[in-house]
Amino acid sequence: MKDVSETQAEPAAIEDPLEGVVKWFDPVKGFGFVVADAGGADILLHVNVLRNYGQSSVADGARVAVRVQQTERGAQAVEVLSVEAPSELPTAVVEFAGFDPEQLATAEFEPARVKWFDKAKGFGFANVFGCAEDVFLHIDVLRQSGLCDLQPGEALAMRVIVGDRGHLAAEVSSWDAVIDG
Repeated sequence: MKDVSETQAEPAAIEDPLEGVVKWFDPVKGFGFVVADAGGADILLHVNVLRNYGQSSVADGARVAVRVQQTERGAQAVEVLSVEAPSELPTAVVEFAGFDPEQLATAEFEPARVKWFDKAKGFGFANVFGCAEDVFLHIDVLRQSGLCDLQPGEALAMRVIVGDRGHLAAEVSSWDAVIDG
């Protein structure tokens, strides 16, 4: 009888944190890849690892810090330590509305849940806890927050403004990131 330990490889040690840029991430497929600043092979980023950080998606071009483990299939992120929005972004929807960014930054984050979001249309709606009004979510605001997509029921933290057309999310973050921050 064969000893089981002889046939199974030891798991590789988890490496020191690496920083890099999200090459692409597809929340429908449930994975994407990170290109490390230090070079080397692309690093697989699975949606479950991202969810442990408190997000279900990440924008292409976002900067991330991750812990990586080498596997038989290559480098794989095992923990997300931080996500920073992409540096090349379109002008925010909020800026078009004429709101002062400094004043907006002092607004409190409010707990909310995604009602629905359609990435192809570029928008969706969420509900702030305790408020009946829907809050409009534009994809550019998500991208500024380092996100690319949202799922119905997903917990968020939002800075909300009231514009000519109603409530508008001016900044979005995962709820976990705001609580832990």
